[in-house]
Amino acid sequence: MLKFPNNFLWGAAASAPQTEGHSLLNGKSATIWDKWFEMNPEKFNNNQGPSDTSNTYEMYHEDVLDMKKIGMNSYRTSISWARLLPDGKTLNSEAIKFYRSYFQDMLDNDIKPIINLFHFDMPWWLMEKGGWENRESVDDFAFYAKTAFEQFGDLVHDWTTFNEPMVHVECGYLYGFHYPAIVDMKKAVQVGYHTLMAHVMATKAFRDSKVKGKIGIILNVLPAYSRSESSEDLKAKAASDLLNTRSFLDPAVLGKIPEELVDLLSENELLPEVEPSDQQNIKENTVDFIGINYYQPRRVQAPTNPKVPAKMPEDLYEPYDWPDKKINPYRGWEIYPKALYDISIMMRDDYKNIPWYVSENGMGVADEERFMNDDGMINDQYRIDFIKEHLEQLHKGIEAGSNCFGYHMWTFNDCWSWLNGYRNRYGFYRVDLNNHFKRTVKKSGLWFRELVENNGF
Repeated sequence: MLKFPNNFLWGAAASAPQTEGHSLLNGKSATIWDKWFEMNPEKFNNNQGPSDTSNTYEMYHEDVLDMKKIGMNSYRTSISWARLLPDGKTLNSEAIKFYRSYFQDMLDNDIKPIINLFHFDMPWWLMEKGGWENRESVDDFAFYAKTAFEQFGDLVHDWTTFNEPMVHVECGYLYGFHYPAIVDMKKAVQVGYHTLMAHVMATKAFRDSKVKGKIGIILNVLPAYSRSESSEDLKAKAASDLLNTRSFLDPAVLGKIPEELVDLLSENELLPEVEPSDQQNIKENTVDFIGINYYQPRRVQAPTNPKVPAKMPEDLYEPYDWPDKKINPYRGWEIYPKALYDISIMMRDDYKNIPWYVSENGMGVADEERFMNDDGMINDQYRIDFIKEHLEQLHKGIEAGSNCFGYHMWTFNDCWSWLNGYRNRYGFYRVDLNNHFKRTVKKSGLWFRELVENNGF
């Protein structure tokens, strides 16, 4: 039996835009997803846009009871900025009522809410001003954060500012997967920097608010693995770590941007515009904990045809196709549980052994109905095996002294996933889109209940 620490958090993660639905109802204004779907519905899988998602706005009470049925003691979701402050300034009373009722439901069922402020859902009113390219976004986000702490700080004591900030940088400004689908590394760096400063100033707003609790940030942190130990491949690994991991993790935990990152950006004419007070604010507003989303490793090698100065990340490092990899064919992602152990040791040794938790881990599978039993339950033994393999490595890291306090699966109910819609399913509960969003527990949900009851397996 692998036992986990007392009071370990067992739960799941999701986001407002991927679950709530009612995306242009109940006082909520448009986000980039609402507008992009309106402009280019053909980009979205099966014409599945953000309007319905999993209908949590209407079904949250049932959802919380379902969480309790499978033993969850914690749940991370987000607030919709465009719902709480539809114009960036004016409170939406319906949103306050909805979120307060939702969070109170969790508390009444002994489920700790961990509430995130931004999950890729830029309000359209801010996008029209330039979004994260515009320095005003830093102050706008800090005001939104302050408002959230004031409205819900009596119910919520565990906050995070951003989920995977590198994703909206990469997907929106390098690779075209999110709106505005710009390909411009210089803009991407500026967007990343403004996002970092928005996180810093939201953290400052939290400290200034004096509300009870802790604040962190959720990062898709993973160590890069180089093709070889050659100096060229190791240089590529270092560049990948600087851009993808240390760019947010170092300031959030250590209170400083790595000098090597500044040098790398300078060499490639990519330095962002900054303000004089930024460095001091970064230093003074570090986090209480880190959430780490882990799905796949990053394997890199020296670039074959680098451009100087770099025009894209591939000019600094290229993906390496490891021949021994195990793949999830539905997502095309490598399955490599050992990285969770490596992350554990990295957090212990390089980041002051700060409290951290696995804020997302999961396996997306298409056409799960293939695995449905006669009784209507999906037999997702593959998901159970996936969780076990990762928990074995996490347990090893905890035994080695890493300060990990929880494990959250992506996700609780099958949810809408951006341009992919419902192509891949991740949940402990199946959502039947053709039957009023009916929820049905999967085999993994029942297994998870046993995992929580035993605090191990």
